[in-house]
Amino acid sequence: MTDGNSLINLGDISKPATILIEKISDAIGGYFRPYQIRRVAKAEAEADVIKAQAEIEITDLQRRALVRFVAEEAQKQENIEQITQKALPHLKDTAKPEDMENDWVTNFFDKCRIVSDKEMQSLWSKVLAGEANAPGTYSKRTVNFLSSLDKTDAALFTSLCGFGWFIGNVVPLIFAEQEQIYKKHGITFDSLTHLDSIGLVNFNGLSGFKLQGFLKIAIVFYYGMLMNIEFVKETGNDLDTGKVLLTKTGQQLAHICGSKPVNGFQAYVLERWVNNGLIVNSPYPRIVLDTEQIHPANRP
Repeated sequence: MTDGNSLINLGDISKPATILIEKISDAIGGYFRPYQIRRVAKAEAEADVIKAQAEIEITDLQRRALVRFVAEEAQKQENIEQITQKALPHLKDTAKPEDMENDWVTNFFDKCRIVSDKEMQSLWSKVLAGEANAPGTYSKRTVNFLSSLDKTDAALFTSLCGFGWFIGNVVPLIFAEQEQIYKKHGITFDSLTHLDSIGLVNFNGLSGFKLQGFLKIAIVFYYGMLMNIEFVKETGNDLDTGKVLLTKTGQQLAHICGSKPVNGFQAYVLERWVNNGLIVNSPYPRIVLDTEQIHPANRP
């Protein structure tokens, strides 16, 4: 555990961070008040215990229960502080923590206080920072879902998001889950079915999904790498996106799950699109070299 005399240091932090800490304290009962105030409260509490012991006989069972209660609450307190501490570096100068709803803050810390795993704490901290940066970004439903998400499922979802392209929203392009590029990252029929069952994705293993209504040129991104897709028709074009779409909760978590691009997947997708009659190009030289190799005009 961390030093019992230190919580979050309120010195030398940004104004949004200070406001966030004050907001948390207001919503959940002053967890981040200066240590001097808490020390007084601790002394008063100890005096009350001594007085209570003088007035009533405390059994061994009650003492053990008291010890357990204090230990559990101390762990919860540390979890709260760790998550808050990890959120501070993600705050933007334009953050508006003062606009966060107290009910949202209270619900958030009610759920996250039992999270002690460091990786899961990082995920929770990003939700807290994201909500402080733009209040309303994360729904209570997403927070409640996150409280039931275990580390294994979080890792699986992160792997899935490695295949995610930004096409208006994050869209994992899962065309044939039996192919090796997916399987070696744990993306299989069974894992996709599981992610569907817990509410992170919609998985259609038969017909798949299409995005509709594209004009002649569409702009898509793969981890910040911009590409232009040119369709045959001037309007009313459809784009095959494979078998998976993220739910609303999945969309909210996709941006903070820490996924990374999958090696070779960009070329895999571009080749598939070109084979379907699309023209793909990019203003970035490295990507142009990739796409030139599979551009219809360069095929023998």
